[in-house]
Order: sequence, then structure tokens, then C-alpha cells
Amino acid sequence: MTYTEASMNALRRAGDELADAVVATLFEREEVDKFNTLMRHVSTAGSPLPDGLPDVAREYLQATSVPPAWVDWDEMEKARLFFIDNNVHISTALSFASMPACYVVPHVAKLLSTTHGLNYPSKRMAETGQFTVYLMQPDAFEAGSRFIPAAQKVRLLHASIRHHLRRENRWDTKELGTPICQEDMIGGQMFFSLLALDSLHRLGIHMSVEGAEAYYYAWRVVGAMLGVDQEAVPKSLEEARQFLDLYMIRHMGPSEEGARLTRQLIDLYEEVVPGTFFDPIVSALIRHLIGDTCADWLQVPRTAWDSVVKVVPHLLGVLETIEDRSPLGAWALDRLGHLTTVFELSSLTRGRVMHYAIPKQLKKEFGVTDNVPRTRRWTPPAPTVAS
Repeated sequence: MTYTEASMNALRRAGDELADAVVATLFEREEVDKFNTLMRHVSTAGSPLPDGLPDVAREYLQATSVPPAWVDWDEMEKARLFFIDNNVHISTALSFASMPACYVVPHVAKLLSTTHGLNYPSKRMAETGQFTVYLMQPDAFEAGSRFIPAAQKVRLLHASIRHHLRRENRWDTKELGTPICQEDMIGGQMFFSLLALDSLHRLGIHMSVEGAEAYYYAWRVVGAMLGVDQEAVPKSLEEARQFLDLYMIRHMGPSEEGARLTRQLIDLYEEVVPGTFFDPIVSALIRHLIGDTCADWLQVPRTAWDSVVKVVPHLLGVLETIEDRSPLGAWALDRLGHLTTVFELSSLTRGRVMHYAIPKQLKKEFGVTDNVPRTRRWTPPAPTVAS
């Protein structure tokens, strides 16, 4: 598929018809509170839906309770093993590259700031981390898993934000497009897949072609579960590169909201890092992974660690060599990575399960009142040339 300004503009106008209709009906019938209360009890796939659940919500949950028919389960298993092998690196990439990249898109940063999540960055990060961990469980799509209910709720959360902004007519759709439109949903999918792989490559992590492609494939499945138009989504990493390059050229730039979100993200991770001596490494790592131009737009401070952090790929390369040559070393590093990820997530969640609910209102200041075999090593697709 070839992406053009015209095709991107079409995606900019499109939302998610199914989820939008469900949310509109819930608000029209004043059933949002009932839905949120009952849905707190729906946390695992295959569980009986609670009595009293609004009919429109029950129909939606039944219609979206299974993954797409086209899913290749062998590929999903490769993705899970890739995640196990690289979980701490993937968490680093998502936290210090993918999330800040979202803030480099001004209208996305503005949209994120319309929710109360702006004042609680740990909640947003915990929700993202928890969602990813759910996805990479061996039973993610089976009865008893937590991923499918989480995806169903996140899809409705996105639709509720569209509903609020449209209802109050305080979002300039002509200038900014439909809030959380198809272009932005695919862009987010690229940030958490291709950009995360780019970051692993920048960190010097050894990735097989099979592992990288499987990880990207898993996020294609996630996109389908979240209402992304599968006719429009990039099918390969090469197509993903073209989309991401064009998306960033069209939209990236500085904004007050982006800088504020980034500052809160840095503060959050400086709290997680023990002591204060290593605090500057947070800013240095973000700057290293997203580049100086984007980091300057986000007002990421420059520190003495900016040069030090450049040796991280060499240190990780030593660990990767140990992992490649020693089964015991591989087991120990995978276990350490798992424990590190669990510690990071528990620090953000304070040991709680994060619930994805439909917000009844948005922020008032924005005008809204209510183990894969290692074969050929993966390298990122080359940048595309903008026409």
C-alpha cells in the first residue's frame, strides 16, 4: 500500500463507527454509570456478563469477544517469545521513546490533556504497561485472559473522548481532524510497534527478522481489536515505515501540552529510579532515543548524562553476547528482565489492577463540561523520501 496526503486526509476524518454508536447510546440513555460499575466485574475473557448490563453494551461485548479470524497463532507465539526475550528492553522503548513520541504530535498531546490522565501520568503509564503485559501472556486470547476485556474497554474509552469533544463542539475537526481518528490510531500503533523496534535497534539489542516481524504483527492484531481499519493499516514493516514517516512529517512539532506531559513523565520515572544520582539518566535516555530535535521540542533537559548514555548499547551488547552463548545466561537475563518489568509496573500501579472506564466528563479548561531462533539480524526499514 502507498500512502499519500489524500489517503491520510481520509483517515483523518474517520472514527470507529461501532464503538462510537455504543458510547452515544450509553450517554443518551444515561447508562454510563451503570456500565462502568458493572464492567469493573468483567476482567477476564469468557466470564458471564453481569445481569443488568445495558443491552447495547452486552451486544458490543459479545461482538468483540473474539480476535480477528485472520490471526496467525504461530506468529503470535513468536511475538510472545520475542517479548519474553526482550521484555525489559521493550518496556524501556515504550516508556522512553513511544510515549514521548506521542507528545511530539501537538494535537495528540492536546487530546491527551483533555483527560484527567494528564494529572496522573503514572495511571496512563500503568494502563499502557498493564495492557502490554496482558497482550503477551500465553493465554491472551483464551478464556480467563485479561487482554480481550481490556481491549474492549480501551476501545470504548477512545470513543467516549470523541463523544465528549464532538458533543461540546470544542474540537476543531476541520483543523485537527476527528479526535482519535483512524490516522492517529494507526500512528499510535506505529509508535508502539515500529518505533519501539527502532529504539531496540538504537540500544544495540540483537533482534532476528522473525522476532521483529512477529512483534509488529502482534500490534496489528491489537489495532484490529481497538477498531483500526484493517484496509488502511500497514501490513509490513516497510509499509509501516512509509506511514510513520509521512505521519510525523505531517504533524510533529512543539506544543505546550507536549512539553508538560514530558515533564510529568520525567518526574514520574525519576521517582521510580532509586535515589537521585541517576535521575538525569531519564532525560538522557529520552533524548538518546527520540533525537535532539524532538527532545528540544519537548523541552527535555540536557544533562551530563547525555554522553554517558551513548555507551548503553555497548553494555547491552555484552549482555546480548552472554545471552547468545549461554543458555543459563539467557535464562538468568530473561528472568531478570521479567522481574524488572514487574517491579516497574508495580511501582506505577501501587499494586492495584488498573480499570479502563468511560469518563463522564473531560477537563474543564478545554471546554468540556461533562524464544525465537536468532537467524538473520533485523535492521530497521530505511526512511522513505517524502514526495
